[in-house]
Order: sequence, then C-alpha cells, then structure tokens
Amino acid sequence: MQIRERHEHDVLVIGAGGAGLRAAIEAIATGASVALVGKSLLGKAHTVMAEGGIAAALGNNRPEDNWRVHFRDTMRGGKGLCDWRMAQAHAREAPDRVRELEAWGALFDRAEDGRMNQRPFGGHTYGRLAHVGDRTGLELIRTLQDHAVHEGADVFMECTVFRLLVVEGRVAGALAYWRPTGEFVVFRARTVILATGGLGKAWKITSNSWECTGDGAVLAYDAGAELMGMEFVQFHPTGMVWPPSVRGTLVTEGVRGEGGILTNSEGERFMFRYVPEMFEGDYAETEEEADRWVEGDRVRNRRPPELLTRDVVAKAIIAEVEAGRGSPHGGVLLDISSKRSPEYIKAKLPSMYHQFKELAGVDITVDAMEVGPTTHYAMGGVKVDPETGATCVPGLYAAGEVAAGLHGGNRLGGNSLSDLIVFGRRAGAAAAAEAKDLDLINVADGELEDAARQALSPFSREGGRNPFSLQEELQQVMQVKVGIARTEAHLHEALADVRRLRAAVDGCSVDGGRAFNPGWHTWIDLHALLTVSEAVVLAALERRESRGAHTRIDYPDSDPEFGRVNLVIRSSDGRMVTDAEPVAAPPDDLRRLIEEGV
Repeated sequence: MQIRERHEHDVLVIGAGGAGLRAAIEAIATGASVALVGKSLLGKAHTVMAEGGIAAALGNNRPEDNWRVHFRDTMRGGKGLCDWRMAQAHAREAPDRVRELEAWGALFDRAEDGRMNQRPFGGHTYGRLAHVGDRTGLELIRTLQDHAVHEGADVFMECTVFRLLVVEGRVAGALAYWRPTGEFVVFRARTVILATGGLGKAWKITSNSWECTGDGAVLAYDAGAELMGMEFVQFHPTGMVWPPSVRGTLVTEGVRGEGGILTNSEGERFMFRYVPEMFEGDYAETEEEADRWVEGDRVRNRRPPELLTRDVVAKAIIAEVEAGRGSPHGGVLLDISSKRSPEYIKAKLPSMYHQFKELAGVDITVDAMEVGPTTHYAMGGVKVDPETGATCVPGLYAAGEVAAGLHGGNRLGGNSLSDLIVFGRRAGAAAAAEAKDLDLINVADGELEDAARQALSPFSREGGRNPFSLQEELQQVMQVKVGIARTEAHLHEALADVRRLRAAVDGCSVDGGRAFNPGWHTWIDLHALLTVSEAVVLAALERRESRGAHTRIDYPDSDPEFGRVNLVIRSSDGRMVTDAEPVAAPPDDLRRLIEEGV
C-alpha cells in the first residue's frame, strides 16, 4: 500500500475551531509555515455552538470589574482545582484578545454609549460577556478563519487525523484520511498543536456536534501524554427536551443572562432554594430583588439565583424533576416572555427565537421553553504546561477544550471562548518558537502503511457488528451510568461495559467503499470514544466525593483532601492507570483574593 499524498510544515494544527485558528495565526506571525487540519468544513467547528458571549473583564458595564474579580470567579467556580497560573493568565489577557478580535473585524453588540456591550452569565460577579446577539461563537469563527486564511494558513478541510507519528519519543507529524475519498495523507511537522475540542458524543443526550468524539485527548494519550480531570464533564443546565429529535440541543445561558427565570410545574422559581453555602450573600434572596437587578439596578441588588454556576443549576433541575415537579416532558420551564418584550427577545436572542419556533413550535416571546441538562463540555483533557500548552511529549501542544487545567471542577459560561483565544495564542507562539530549532523527522514507510492497513481492517471482515450499534450502546451506558449523579455500583458496571465494547470494536465490519462512508468514520471514532469513556469512568471511581460537575450519590459531600489534588491518567504497560497529583497552591495574595474577595 502506497500513501501518495504528503505535506511538510513547521507547525501542524489539528482542529480548526477557535483555539486552532488562533494558534495558527500566532504561529504564522512568527514566520512559521502552518497546516490547519479540520475534521469538518472550515467555519463549521463546534465553536459556533458557544452562543451567549465571551468572558473578559473589560469593565464596560461596571468599572470595578477587572482581571482580579474574573480570576476569583473562575477559581471559585472551579471548586479549588483550577491551575491558578492558567486562571490568572486567562483573566489578565482576555480583554486584549477580545479587542484584537474587534480590530480584525468582529462586530460585537454595542451599548448606548458606543462601548462593547457585556451581558451577565452564571458565576460571574459582573456582566462581562461581550456578545453578538446569541451567535457569538459564529462571529468568532468567522473573524478568525478570515484572518487565518489571509495570513497564509494552509487549510485542509474534511480531513480526519487518527494517529500522531512519534519517533524516538518526539512527535513528528500525523497520519490522516480525507473524509470524502478515504485516501490517506501524511503530515510531517516539527511541532504539533491539538485543538480538537471535546468528547460529548460519548453520551446520548448532548449539545455537542458530531465532531466531538474525544479525538485530541486520545491522540495525545496514545502518543504518551497524560490526561487530567477527566471525571469533570459539564452538563449544561438548559438543553431542549422536546421534541425527542432535538433533545439536548443547547439553549444558551444568555436567556438567563437577559432575565429568563426557571420555574417548576407548580410555578415556583425554585432556584432560591438551591443557593450553596459558598455563594450565600452573593445572590438575590427574593424575586423582587432579582427583578430589580434584571431591570438595571445592580448596585443595590444582587443577581438572580438562575445565574448560579452551571453545576448548581443542573443539579437543581434534576432535583425538581425527581421530586415530581418537572415539566410535561421531563424538564423544567425557562421563561423570558414574562420579563422582556417580544422586540427585546428577538433582538437579543434571535437564534433562540428561531430555534424554538422551527424545531419545537414554541414562540418564546409568548410561552416558556422546556429545558433540562445536556452533556456540554469537558473540563478535563490533556495535561499541559500552564504557560505554553506543552504536553509531556516533546513537540506536542494542546489548547482549548482538549486541554485541562483552566476550569478545574466546573467551567463558568463564557470562559470557553476566551480560553480558546488566550491559550490558542500561547500554544501557537510556543510551538512555532520550538519548531525553529528542529529538523523534520522521517517516519518509516512501513510504519505508515501498517497504520493505514489497520484503519482499513473493518472492510475485510464480513458479518461483524455494525459500528453504529456499538456507538449507540456506549452512549446509553454513559448516559445512564456516568451522568450527572453517579454511584460506585453504576461506575463499576460502566467500566465493565466500556471494556467489553472496546473488545468488540475489532469485530466490527463495514460495507461499501472508502468514499463518503459514515460507517467507517464511526468505526474510526470509536477508538477515541471508548478510550475517553474509560478515562472518565476510572477518574469518577477514584474521586470519592462530590465536587463541581462530578457528583457521587454515595459520597455527597466535598472532601478537603480531594480538593487539593487532580487525578492524572497515563498509560502503563498498555493499561490505563490513575494517580493523584497536588494542585499548585497560588501565592498568598491570590489565595486571599479567592477566599476573601476583592
């Protein structure tokens, strides 16, 4: 078997979402040649699903907002497990990165005085999310892709990387295939940046797009990198629950940021009963106070409890449903029509208006939405250096959702988009700087051809299992046994199920040719899906406490000892093993800031 197509670059960026695009732009700015490889079409990356806004302490709405407040909010939201160096860099640099987007052509919404408008979001002390209606991710992608192409990135669309090439411990490039044709392509590079996003497609109900199968985390793991924080999977509180065909589709937090309220079947605004001790005093205690805050009096009043952190709101919704106070289709009601005019809703939330109108036959300017938690975001991922995004594999970097450290046990809404551009830039700069001193490494043709033959193996089997049925079974296992609330018994069952399914992958068969073959694409994805699923289950078993997005019914309280460690997963003799590593302690001034406030 001969692999004919080969490309050579200084830096290979895998993933063409916000982090990958920003990394490519920065690497090119230093003089590096860059290949940008995307699994989907350029502009279709999952970043477009980040709708509500991008978090940055610009101070446009409240002049007292600054990086220190944003840092504190992020650290408290992450329940003690954020890497303080990443949280500090993120909070400090996000405003400059947002202004940079504006300079490159991003058209953010404006306040009456002409400054960039910023809306409130859960867990943020002040309204600090710059936004473009409820289509912010789309504007970010549009701006970055235009700039990356203009600057000279070599773009490879609809191209799936399924193996990193490693020679004597150093990354040397990647082996991929074209999705439309099935033909293989080799990318040789001096350094590689992973920016592949999340892993939500391991669950049945998810807001994630089809691309989010954990590819980057497993590419890194297979190459010898470490994973961290894999037990922390965020279930966004508000996904659509009806009709079944769109269950899990994201309902932006911007609805609550603009004044939307959550009620149960009895008409009660139930979030007032779910304010955790950590946040007592930070949120309104009455509906009247919350309404005054929404109406604009934000100095004398506190923000509504609907704007608590996502882990708290998601668990509260589940509790209401389990108590028999859910909506007709197993969620709760999210209502903005009673708080805002139809004109305001259509102007501020145009995507949500059209989404419910077209998909559910609901006019959100008149009626409430039915919502419930949906698998949304992975706080865990590849363990990286907090300054550069470097992994423990020489020449390999990671940025964005695929990288762990910034968000700890729970991510605040809006921090994902600023994460992409802050750490995408840092990884791009570091990878390009390292590439200057390296030569391209040759990879033996025999190794490449063996990997290609293995990838084609399901075509040579007849009568084997359909990859789609295996993926469906995995999603059901993860949904039922590794969801919001977990138990040791369910996790042990899930681990056995995942390992059984992993053994079944090699018995799958695929019909037809290689061109446009979704069965084959799914079979390739299953390696990543099953690997990240096993990592999530192992880490969830090991963390015997409840913290942030990880809830153990059998260990309902947070354990101070677990609050000082992150769980790291690595490969040892072909087995996945977990170790506890201490969380780096912040300097005293930052520690006091986290504990006492600004």
